[in-house]
Order: sequence, then C-alpha cells, then structure tokens
Amino acid sequence: MMKLWKRASGALKDRKSLFSISFSRKTSFRNPDLDSAIIHATSHDDSSVDYHNAHRVYKWARSSPANLKPLVHALSSRVNRTRSWIVAVKALMLVHGVLCCKVTSLQEIRRLPFDLSDFSDGHSRPSKTWGFNAFIRAYFSFLDQYSFFMSEQIRGRGRKTQQDSVDQELERIQKLQSLLHMLLQIRPMAENMKKTLILEAMDCVVLEIFDVYGRICSAISKLLIKIHADSGKEEAVMALKIVKKATSQGEDLALYFEFCKEFGVSNAHEVPMFVRIPEEDIEAIEKAINGVEEKEEPKEEVEEEKSIILVERPEFKTIITDKWEVFEDDFCFTCNDIKETDQDREYNVVPSLLPLIVIDEPVYFTHTLPDLITF
Repeated sequence: MMKLWKRASGALKDRKSLFSISFSRKTSFRNPDLDSAIIHATSHDDSSVDYHNAHRVYKWARSSPANLKPLVHALSSRVNRTRSWIVAVKALMLVHGVLCCKVTSLQEIRRLPFDLSDFSDGHSRPSKTWGFNAFIRAYFSFLDQYSFFMSEQIRGRGRKTQQDSVDQELERIQKLQSLLHMLLQIRPMAENMKKTLILEAMDCVVLEIFDVYGRICSAISKLLIKIHADSGKEEAVMALKIVKKATSQGEDLALYFEFCKEFGVSNAHEVPMFVRIPEEDIEAIEKAINGVEEKEEPKEEVEEEKSIILVERPEFKTIITDKWEVFEDDFCFTCNDIKETDQDREYNVVPSLLPLIVIDEPVYFTHTLPDLITF
C-alpha cells in the first residue's frame, strides 16, 4: 500500500510540474517543450525510463548552441527541487547522455549546474535509502569531473598541435586514470538496490568504463613509444607512475566486473581485455630515470616489434607491443561495427548506447548491446 501511495504521489508531482510549465512562455532561458521532455525523462516512475523524451533532449542539445541555456536551466531547476533518488538517478543518466553528445557548445558548461554531492532522499528512512544516496553522490562526482574534462578537451582542440608533447600526453592519461577511479566508485552497495533503474544506470557506467579504459590503453601504448624514443628524467618518472597505476587499475577492473556480473548488470557479462605491461617496458622507463642509455636498435626492427594492432578504425590505430600479455578474448570492435541510420551518421551517434551517444575511442567489449538501454 505504501509503495502504491508513493508512486501515485510521484505521478501527481510530475503532472503538477507539467501543468505549471504549460503556462510558460518561450525565452532565451526557457523552452517549455524542452522542459516537458526533461520532466518526462526524469519522472518519479522507478520501473522505466522514458527513452523517447530523453532522445528528444539529446536532439535539442545537438541541434543548436542556443538550446544550451534552456537545457541547463531546466535540468538544474528539476534537480535542485527534488528529494527523490529516482529523479536524481534519471537526471544524472540524462546529463551523462548530453555530455557524451560532445558538441562544441558544451565547453560553456564546465562543471555541472547543480550539486548532488550531499544528496539524501527525503521520502524514506535513511536505513532504506543510504545505498541510493551513496550511488547518486558517486555518480555525480564522476559526471562533474567528466564535464570539466570534456570542456577542457573541447577548448584545447583549437590550440592542439599536430603532435602533442609528452608532458601533455602524461597529463591527459593521469586525468583519464582519475576518471576511471571515480567510475569504479559507482556501485550499488545495499541489498535493496537490485531495481530496473539502477541496473540501467550501471549499464551506462560499465559502457563508460569501456570507453575510458580504451583511451587509457591506447594512450599508454603511444606514450611508451615516445618514452623509449626521447624523454627526460622527469617525464620518465611520471610515466612510471602511470604504468604502475594502470597495472593496479587493471586488477581493480577485474574485481569490479565480477561484482557487476553477480549483481546482474547485462553489459558486464563479457569482461573486456586487460593488458599487462611487460617487464621490459617498465625496465626501460626505470633506465631512463636512472640515466642509463639503452643500446640503440635499428628503426625498422623497432617498428616491426610494435606491429600488432589491437583496435583499428580508419583514422586511428592502437599499437601494442607483441610482448604484452592479454587476458580473456582478443576480439573487440569500434563504433564503426554498429549499424547506424543516416541521421545518426550525421551526428556520429551510436544508436545502441544509452548515454554513450558518441565514442571517439575504441570500446573493448565483445557482445552486441541489448536494446534495453537504447534511446
């Protein structure tokens, strides 16, 4: 009875919100149609997500920079007023998708326009909602940093040279590793959290992990080539820290995916490849730190040694040395392998990903994504 009352109460709140915006006029800061789509996409119904209206929000985000202000206003208004963990989770999933549209105007957002770092559900006892509260806080922390990272990446495109310096690449990898660490903190910890909405949110998180981990792998492979070729002691020290952290995070990832599989997250059923960096590469970095010069090898032989391609697409290759140890399946695919419509192709949209509408890097997973998370 209590559950039915809560659902009825939530539905009534959504109707009141929709009724109030029906009298609003369209301005530079407000779009009633966009407000309506956001309310539908972040409803109080914990049994499903309104994919149709979420997709409408994404179309608005991609269509014009002028839609950014109304979008930010509507989302922040919705989130700042809610005390419902259901609305908060749906709002974070929606923001995740908007960020992954990766349109240039998003650089203006930088940090998220609302704060859920201290969120607490106001409709149930803390003993029943502490797990949802922790989940939302962790998810928000990641998206807040991810938003800032994406903003920096978009801003830096205009200043980017043809080949980034080693220092820039080191800094970028460290930020990606920090994002991966934050992603691994997002997990359902309470026994009462095995709900449809949480499982769908975890599907989004797992897909993001695939993306970030793929970027880290490809960046480290490029970095090792640069460190071997020409680097100073300071750069080698940073590179060694990154390599050691990558090894540690690989172990954390394996445990995380085991947890997700046991919990029932569909996108975690196939564990991605985890690459172990060979001792020879670590020793080469340590020699660079200690000032020991390695015996120079013929250029052709070095290129041949690093000829195995892990992931390939027309404008990008990830090169891994043939001495690297790979676990699980050695199959992978990129977004080019996924069937797309003409409209999706125009915006570089992967139709089968929930928030991950655009993926610029290889994604390490081996199965067809379920329609369950399609907008």
